[in-house]
Amino acid sequence: MIRLTRRHFTTSLLATGAAGFGLPDRALSDATPVLTARAGMARLAPRDYPETAIWGFDGLVPGPILRLPKGGRLQRRFRNDLPQASTIHWHGIRIVKAMDGVPGMTQDAVAPGSEFLYDFALPDAGTYWYHPHNRGWEQMARGLYGALIVEETSGAPEVDSDEVLMLDDWRLAEDAQIAGGFGDMHDWAHAGRLGNWITVNADGAWSRQVSKNSRHRLRLVNTANARIFSLEAQGLEGWVIALDGMPLEQPQPLEQLILAPAQRADLLVDITAQDGGEAFLVSHERDGGYAIATFNVAGSARADRLTEPHPLPPNAVPDLGDIAQARSAQLRMEGGAMGRMTEAVMDGRMTGMREMAGAGKVWAVNGMADMPDRPLIAAARGETIRIAMTNDTAWPHAMHLHGHHFRRLVKDGTQGPLRDTLLLDRGEVAEIAFVADNPGDWLLHCHMLEHSAGGMMTWLRVA
Repeated sequence: MIRLTRRHFTTSLLATGAAGFGLPDRALSDATPVLTARAGMARLAPRDYPETAIWGFDGLVPGPILRLPKGGRLQRRFRNDLPQASTIHWHGIRIVKAMDGVPGMTQDAVAPGSEFLYDFALPDAGTYWYHPHNRGWEQMARGLYGALIVEETSGAPEVDSDEVLMLDDWRLAEDAQIAGGFGDMHDWAHAGRLGNWITVNADGAWSRQVSKNSRHRLRLVNTANARIFSLEAQGLEGWVIALDGMPLEQPQPLEQLILAPAQRADLLVDITAQDGGEAFLVSHERDGGYAIATFNVAGSARADRLTEPHPLPPNAVPDLGDIAQARSAQLRMEGGAMGRMTEAVMDGRMTGMREMAGAGKVWAVNGMADMPDRPLIAAARGETIRIAMTNDTAWPHAMHLHGHHFRRLVKDGTQGPLRDTLLLDRGEVAEIAFVADNPGDWLLHCHMLEHSAGGMMTWLRVA
C-alpha cells in the first residue's frame, strides 16, 4: 500500500541536483489579443511563507488557458516585458515553420519591450502547451508557460468537468523564492534542474470537489525542466485516451503513467471513492507516494458509472509509408557526467570535455555539441523517415521533434502511438518513424532543458 501524504515544503531537497499549415494572409489590427511575458507573484508555497516572484504570461503561472476549436486560428501579439529576449514555442502543434518560435531557426528572439505576431491554423484537436524557446532553462523554471487546448468539433466524450493539470517542480529557497544557479554545470551534466516543491497549476495542494461516479477529463502536462513524473490514481478509475495531443486508437486502462518533461496525457477518470472520501493523483518519489491532486467526494453524480468511452476522433496525421523502404538516420546521444565521451566537435573543431564544459556544452549528438551545420536528414515532402536513437549516456532524455508527430517502431512490427516527445532511459535504443509532411527546418532536441542548452540538439529539413 502506498504511503500517502501531502508533500511538506522543505529546503532539504535543495542539494538534489530532472487542417492545414497556413501563413497569415493579412495584417492584424491592434484589437488582436496580446499575450505578455512579464513578472508577477504567485502563491506557490503554503500561506505561512511569502508569495513567490515569478515570470508568467500575463504575469500568471500557468499562463492563460487558450481554448480554440479544431480548424480555428490562433492569433496573438506576443509582447515581451521581461529583462531577457524570449519567444513562444507552440509545443506539439503541427504549424507552419515561421510560427514555431525557435530563435535562429524560425524567427529572431523578441527583445525586451518588443512584440511578435503569432497567427496560425490549428489542424489537430488535443492538449498542447506554449512556452519560451530562448533561455527556456531559466524562463520556464521561473513559470513562463501555459496550456493550449484545441477542442474537438465533434465526438468529444461525455464528462462532468474538463480540467487542465500542469505539473511542475520548483527549486525554492528558504524564503519561498525561486533559487538561482540556472547555469549550474552540475545540473547541466547530470539529470537537469530538479526542484524541491511540486505543484499542479502552481498550487502545492491542488484540490477539487467532485461526486461519486462523476467522470472527468484530466489533461496532464509535464512542464518541469527535467523531472520525470511517475503517476498513479487512487479512488479514480479510467482510461488514457490521448498522448501528446494525439488520440489513441483505443482507450487504454489507466495504470501507472510515466510523463517525461513536455509529454502530455489525456485521461478519462471516474470517481470511485465513496461519498465523504477522497481520491488522489499520486506522484511516486524516492521517499514514497505523494498526493499532488486531491478530489474531495461529496454526493453522487449518478447511480452507476458511465459506460466505457469510445475513442476520440483521430487527427489527420498521415499514415506511415513503406517502413522497409524508408530512409533512415542514426542519432547517438553522448556526454554528461559518468559518460564515455571525452571530446566532441564544437564551433567547427574537435574539443575536449574540459574546454566544452567551460563553454557550457557537456552533451552531444553524433559527436557534435550544439547545432550542426548540416541537418541530421533532409527529407522530401511526404517521405517516410526513420530515426534510430541510442542513449549512450548515464541519464534519461526526452527527445522532442518539432513540427511533426512520430511513432515508435517495435521489433515485432507493431507501431506505438503518435507522440512528439519520446523518453529514452540510460542505455536504451529506440527507433521512430514519421511522414515528413511539414516543410521547413525543424529542431530535434532533448526536453530536459539543461541537456538541450548543453548541446543535445540537432535538426531536420523537409523540402
